[in-house]
Order: sequence, then C-alpha cells, then structure tokens
Amino acid sequence: MENVQLGIHHLPYEYFNDTRLLKDLIYSNMIKNYYWSTDFSPAYYIAQAKAGFIAVTDYYEEEELLLPEIQFSYALLDFKDLHISKKVQKLIQKKNLQIEITDDLDNVAEKINLSHKNCWLSSRYLNTLKETQGMDENFEIIAVILREKGELIAGELGYIIGKTYTSLSGFSSRKKAYNHYGTAQLVLLAKYLEKEKFDFWNLGQPYMPYKLSLGAKIYDRHSFLKRWFSITEK
Repeated sequence: MENVQLGIHHLPYEYFNDTRLLKDLIYSNMIKNYYWSTDFSPAYYIAQAKAGFIAVTDYYEEEELLLPEIQFSYALLDFKDLHISKKVQKLIQKKNLQIEITDDLDNVAEKINLSHKNCWLSSRYLNTLKETQGMDENFEIIAVILREKGELIAGELGYIIGKTYTSLSGFSSRKKAYNHYGTAQLVLLAKYLEKEKFDFWNLGQPYMPYKLSLGAKIYDRHSFLKRWFSITEK
C-alpha cells in the first residue's frame, strides 16, 4: 500500500528521527493532514504524538490502520482564559464534584465506545496506549474520571508530554439528571492542570463549539508547532 484513500500517504517511523523530512514533506504541506501506518507499536505511537500528530484509527480493505493526523489547526487552552459558566460553577460547588486522575484506562474506554457510534478507539488502539505506560519518562497516558455516587458520569483519555496535556476522546452521561457534568469534568481538569503548572491543554480539532466556549483559542499548524516544540522539547 503506497497510498490509501485519496492520496493519504504512508508515514514511516524513520521520519520521526529526521526533523528535515518532517518539516519539508509533512509540516509544510498544507493540503494533507492524515497519514497512515500499520505500526501500532508503543514506540511509534509516542514518536508521532511527540511530533505533534494526534492519531485515530480506520479500516482499509479490512486492515486496521493507525491514522496520525497533523492537523491544519488546533484548539489550545491557556488556563488564564478558562471560562466557567455560572451553572457549571454552581454544580461543582453544590455537588462538591472532584475528578480522579488514573492509569486505569479500561472503564473510560468502554464508556467512550458506548457513547460514540463507530468509535475509532479500538481494542488494538487501547492496547497500544497501555503498552506506552512506563516506556518514556516524558510521556504518560491518563484517564480522567468524574463520578457521582460511585457511577462513572464523565471522563476522557489523553496524554501528557512534558507540561502539555492532549485530549484524545471523552464521554459524558446523556441522562437529564447529569446535565452539565461533562463541562464540569472539563473545568475541573483545567483547574487540575493549572494547579500542576501545565503550560497549556491541547484540545485537538477546533471545530467543536464547546472547546471555544471553554476558552480555547485556535492556532494554525505553524503557530501550534512553534509553541508545541518550545514546550515539549525542554
């Protein structure tokens, strides 16, 4: 497979060890954003994440592929810009809501798959995430959990690189009784990251309105990468 689906090109692991190739062939190409690989190894996953990609999965001719995306633009949250609505602030205070940060990914992954139709978070992808744990001192996969009376109401999976946090996917209960709990989880996570002196939160694709409502700003690819490498390569 040289090219897959409308010119999506293969992205070899070797590219991540050659800054010139990434800059000249990948980062500067503002026509393409998705690339593909059959390499689900934890080493490949960590390398593409550190290079600024955010990977999902898809199938081509019944073969599962990893699709690292170097996005055209990114939603980044600086914690000074965090916006908390009165409804969410009242909910957090009234219920004394707290989040848990854990490396137990399974329960959150199960909820994500139940919440999203045709979810890209496959069992193979999840296994890759688990296999990255402990491999690199500058890379950590986490699960974020918000519970109510022991029930898992909202949460997400993401990774820490240096003092940045990147969201992968999340969920929140659709029961009316838990309105605004998903936003509360995001607010509590932002406050946690700020307390732990993270530089920013990478929320990924900027087209979802809730990210901008939270206070995130849109960075084009060039601006994102400049800021990304100034933090992650420290």
